Amino acid sequence: MSLARHVDPEDIIHHLSDNDNHPRNRGHQGPHLTPYSSAYASQRDIPKYNIPKEGAPADTVYSMIKDELNLDGRPTLNLASFVNTNIEERAEQLMMENMVKNLSDNDEYPAMLTMSERCVSILAHLWGVQKGEKAIGAPTVGSSEAIHLGGLAMKRRWQERRRAAGKDTLKPNILMGANAQVALEKFARYFDVEARVLPVSAKHGFHLDAESVRNNIDENTIGVFVILGSTYTGHYEPVEDISKVLDEFEEKTGHDIPIHVDAASGGFIAPFTYAGTGDKKWNFELPRVKSINTSGHKYGLVSAGLGWIIWRDESYLPKDLIFELHYLGGTEQSFTLNFSRPGAQVIVQYFNLIHLGFNGYREVMENCLANARLLSKSLEATGWYTCVSEIHKPASSSSPTNGNGNGDSKQQEGEQKITSANYIPGLPVVAFHLTDQFKNKYPHIKQETISVLMRARQWIIPNYALPPNESQTEILRVVVRNSMSFDLLDKLVTDLVQVTEQLMEHDEIDMNTLVRGQYKRTPKLRHDAEGKAKEKEKVVEKFMGQGKRMDEGIHRSVC
Repeated sequence: MSLARHVDPEDIIHHLSDNDNHPRNRGHQGPHLTPYSSAYASQRDIPKYNIPKEGAPADTVYSMIKDELNLDGRPTLNLASFVNTNIEERAEQLMMENMVKNLSDNDEYPAMLTMSERCVSILAHLWGVQKGEKAIGAPTVGSSEAIHLGGLAMKRRWQERRRAAGKDTLKPNILMGANAQVALEKFARYFDVEARVLPVSAKHGFHLDAESVRNNIDENTIGVFVILGSTYTGHYEPVEDISKVLDEFEEKTGHDIPIHVDAASGGFIAPFTYAGTGDKKWNFELPRVKSINTSGHKYGLVSAGLGWIIWRDESYLPKDLIFELHYLGGTEQSFTLNFSRPGAQVIVQYFNLIHLGFNGYREVMENCLANARLLSKSLEATGWYTCVSEIHKPASSSSPTNGNGNGDSKQQEGEQKITSANYIPGLPVVAFHLTDQFKNKYPHIKQETISVLMRARQWIIPNYALPPNESQTEILRVVVRNSMSFDLLDKLVTDLVQVTEQLMEHDEIDMNTLVRGQYKRTPKLRHDAEGKAKEKEKVVEKFMGQGKRMDEGIHRSVC
């Protein structure tokens, strides 16, 4: 959750009010015919920083809050986020019917617990759990918690091995690429592990590469975070290549370093698409991969608030991390960072898995990739943009994959259709920037300007720098989700072209005026008394003059 600072209403409302007897300072005033005929319509401010002494009618409060929320962006047009924004009607109905159920009350809601266990089993099989292994896992509040749990398990196993060998446990470290999502670095900081954040480069697709891992591991390395789907460009990191490096390291030194795959998005894409992860393995088919996480609320097609963590076998989850809880008449085993949390998302996840089935998920993911390819090719066809993401580029071999639960050669060969198998595998992400030729011809046009003008048309397309070492390059990024229809895609391309042409046809525009303007607004003051007006101006300057934004317009939040 984002941090928030307390706002003292006394310094704002008291000083800006004309007098303490203003109607806004009185309690609720009588009945009303409609929400907009109540005192909140023109006489009172809706309480913002302190709980009011008296309540207000539900319809009035509902309308006021709903109206304020209209200022938010439209979820379908939010192309910055991987989080799903489209819920089927029947799934929504199940969610509403079960929204008050607490996932922690296992004894009270045994059917919901059973559905959670079924989801863990389905995902374990989907990710290639091997015969004889007893996979274990749990739902989490998104992939952030899941990553922390996976990291904790690796750290504890490393500590156990070190203590058994009579060695110290003072300097654990973990490897990840500079493209890693912030949750991975949070794990290291919060749980006292040195984060070895390895530089990325264009040569290796702006993500972690095997040679960097080889040069940075040692006996204190508790594990390697490998990302199946970089949030920057959508590339899959080479899990199998990194696994081979760790195999070689163990043969030479005897040190066993595990892999945790952060498949926040890719965990629901790679298993279903024809492309899979190309001719490389990524899941539990690799013995080195001990745990995998994913976000049900991304391409699992559930609403925000659900992640999953699976260990290939219960032996890889240290027993001293598991709590046996005796709660409300029941006994349960728990390994989470949270306790009470909604259970409705788990029910919707199970609904999706059964309703869509393997072929249904495949159709959804193939459609997302097809639309992402079309957008990529359309952008490059203008001659103004070039894509950093590569899912639109032909694969070196267009033969379908097999072995990862995602190949279907007979179907492809029989139908001769174009699928994701014909292209480089990755997430349905389009990361692009202006071409060098365009920037030389129109040096006044900045990508931030394009992002701002697209926002004016309600599209949310972030502009931000690539990871360190490549941060001189800024990219615009579009995440294609299942709510991106072909018609909506057509409108997106049209708006991008129109915005770009608009900038090409005009001389340099100072977009800082548009972007910073919202921080420069100050309310008009009534100078009834000179002293009081000056006092108000000081308060306004204090609270309204603090607004700042990044000079370079780089958006670091890329999740």
